[in-house]
Amino acid sequence: MAVAPNTPALSPPRTLADALLPRAKTSVATDIALVVGATLFLALCARISIPLPGTPVPITGQTFGVLLTGMLLGCRRGALALALYLAEGGVGLPVFAGGSFGFVHLIGPTAGYLWSYPFAAALMGLLAERGWDRRPATSALAMAIGSTLILAAGTLYLALFIGDLHKAFLMGAAPFVLGDAIKMLAATFLVPAGWKTVR
Repeated sequence: MAVAPNTPALSPPRTLADALLPRAKTSVATDIALVVGATLFLALCARISIPLPGTPVPITGQTFGVLLTGMLLGCRRGALALALYLAEGGVGLPVFAGGSFGFVHLIGPTAGYLWSYPFAAALMGLLAERGWDRRPATSALAMAIGSTLILAAGTLYLALFIGDLHKAFLMGAAPFVLGDAIKMLAATFLVPAGWKTVR
């Protein structure tokens, strides 16, 4: 059977964003819009901020936003979105936890969490592009890996900041395991459900 000339062949979608916006219909402008839109979503997630006694690290919705952004946009766009998010907060836009902002947050006690975000999003995107986001079991494993990366980076930096690894773990990781697990479960079922709807 003859194939019509000049008909673009669509490659299989690599992420949910690609499934919703097939590559033949996307452009650089669309990718920019997705990246910028993701930073707005992250800023909204960061508005959920609950201070905890005895630690400079609050409970926030940022981890949820970071992992979900990476899975939805893929490796490159996810990493770019989080890099732009850090730049926005660094220059004074109120996008960090609770609407905070400023370069001081990128060098303060919670900086390790922030700097891990582009890497975590890139990792989530890489796993999503390999199909990990299409089933709850593999989505859960991917989310667990990403969440562990963020907590580990944040705790290690906090340990350098205060000079005590054990204390940093008690302040920067232990209080957030249950909350991260709940956020992880929410994202775990959300993305596969999106794929099911697209199909």
